Amino acid sequence: MTRNEFMTRLRRGLSGLSPAVIAEAAADYEAHFDEALAAGRTEQDAASALGDPARLARELRAELGLKRWDASKSPSSALSAVLALLGLGALDILILLPILMSVLSALVSLFLAVIVVIVAGGGVLVAGPFIHDFQTPWLPVFGGLAMVTGGTAVGAILTLFTIGLMNALVWFGRLHYRLIKPAIEAQG
Repeated sequence: MTRNEFMTRLRRGLSGLSPAVIAEAAADYEAHFDEALAAGRTEQDAASALGDPARLARELRAELGLKRWDASKSPSSALSAVLALLGLGALDILILLPILMSVLSALVSLFLAVIVVIVAGGGVLVAGPFIHDFQTPWLPVFGGLAMVTGGTAVGAILTLFTIGLMNALVWFGRLHYRLIKPAIEAQG
């Protein structure tokens, strides 16, 4: 593979990222080619030593997703980290994707249930004292307040669990990357 073919495949693998990130990655690999040529090696030798450009692009995407999650723990950074990690290995996709989808479905369902409990508690809190079926008007107020605070507490616990799950996925991704990197370098 020539230098131009390698760089074209690398840029194609990085498409969708910011132009600055693509330019920085391209400059790094161009420097590898320059150093190899200065040492008297051919472009083909340099390309084979670097490895598969599509694989390198997936690794760069994974590292960027993990850095984004470390910088800001938001839902969009969590999604990009998960997608980047899943992009690293086809076997992991077959094993982790069903598990992750099940956990994600359960979390979304629980978050929706928490929202429903909070909204219903707010409705009971506001409308309850005006319903004449209760012997005391304070009973629905305290019941609604209990629903709102309980829902908020469960939502906070779910949020902490979700952040912990994302941190575990980031840890797994870094471990996975450290384990497969020597194997990739040995192939090159």
